[in-house]
Amino acid sequence: MSDLAGRTVAELSGLLRADEVSATELTTACLDAIDAREATLHAWTIVDAELALARARELDGVAPENRGPLHGIPVGVKDIIDTADLPTAYGSAIYADHRPDRDADVVARLRTAGAVILGKTVTTEFALFQPGPTTNPHDPARTPGGSSSGSAAAVGAGTVPVALGTQTAGSVVRPAAFCGVVGVKPTFGVVPTRGVKACAPSLDTVGVFARDVDGAAHVLRAIGGVPHEATGGGTGGGTGRGTGGVARQQPYPTGRERGLRVGFTRTHDWGIVPRDTRSRIEAAADRLARDPDVDMAEVDLPEPFGGLTDAQTFLMLVEVSRSLRDERARHGDRLSPRLREILAAGDRAGWAYDAALARIHLCRGLLDDVFAPVDVLLAPAVLGEAPPLESGTGDPVLCRMWTALGTPAVAVPGLTGPAGLPLGLQVIAPPGRDDVALRAARQVAEVLASDAAGAAS
Repeated sequence: MSDLAGRTVAELSGLLRADEVSATELTTACLDAIDAREATLHAWTIVDAELALARARELDGVAPENRGPLHGIPVGVKDIIDTADLPTAYGSAIYADHRPDRDADVVARLRTAGAVILGKTVTTEFALFQPGPTTNPHDPARTPGGSSSGSAAAVGAGTVPVALGTQTAGSVVRPAAFCGVVGVKPTFGVVPTRGVKACAPSLDTVGVFARDVDGAAHVLRAIGGVPHEATGGGTGGGTGRGTGGVARQQPYPTGRERGLRVGFTRTHDWGIVPRDTRSRIEAAADRLARDPDVDMAEVDLPEPFGGLTDAQTFLMLVEVSRSLRDERARHGDRLSPRLREILAAGDRAGWAYDAALARIHLCRGLLDDVFAPVDVLLAPAVLGEAPPLESGTGDPVLCRMWTALGTPAVAVPGLTGPAGLPLGLQVIAPPGRDDVALRAARQVAEVLASDAAGAAS
């Protein structure tokens, strides 16, 4: 089973439950896969093999009836998220020797669920725009995206089945699209952010990368990222920032959704999407419209949504400048020039903060009308294939509005660009309807995979 590290969570969980593979064997396979790719990929800031294997051996001694839902599953953790037994540097030399006193709540939940923390994955500087060393698993001359660079690349390279990321603008959806994996940004607030270095607290969201939608959904259940409101009527909402509380865990629905109502929206940013990307997205939407289980319609977003991209940008800039005030005051000369520019822009953007909040609040109030005729929206995720490393981590413009609205968004792989590199679509549902977003994303992924298989044959 030399391909263990690249298998899905469901496959691995089945092997572990049947005792066909031990946690130690699976962890060893992931460590071997990292060794084989890391010299080029540069996805990890630290991998503690001894610590991971000790944890795996401990889990191998747990009786079957006492095993958690993520028993033996290796996970990478973005280095913006605190771990008590591993350094957490936040992508900055300022914190090179930093060792948190406790795990972030989401890491504690992973451990309780039986996961093996393999190590910390590369983040851009403070989860913003200064790139780290990570390369794209499909082309080392290109970016994996940011800021969750290492997590997306590690899963995309098949070195770990699951990794955590965070999104403040497009830092889960964009790298997932560039690396050809599933990336889920859940409803804002349903996964706890205590112990995650704050970037813009009104926007910061912990997300998950996995090989397929079901794997991401399984991990999100374990960390509290499928809110209980999703099983009832209405659009619901988050369960409260920082609590991550879920009143009851519902089984994740399986099987195809018949009569799934999908609204294809080009969004107000369609004009900046390159023509070759547009044609591929429209072709995918046409293919989905021919699926007998899908009712497809085109959705034009309300006029106020046209200002959401700018609103998210202003909100993020101002909150970032506040969140990193101490680092700038004490270590300003150790921040990258790019970060200093962002912080200065945040200082200047204060005048727009209240208007940005008002715009976002207005548009959130319109979501019920937007989703009334459809279950989910299908929208572009990235402007094109991953750009060259020297160009930065790519533009998050197509993700900003959904992050501002707090909706669940799932990056679905399966499209490719003119160079044969991954493109992504994103599936968006109303806040609190993460289960709907995940079901629909699985269906979209199936259609795109069948298209790819047909093209290959």
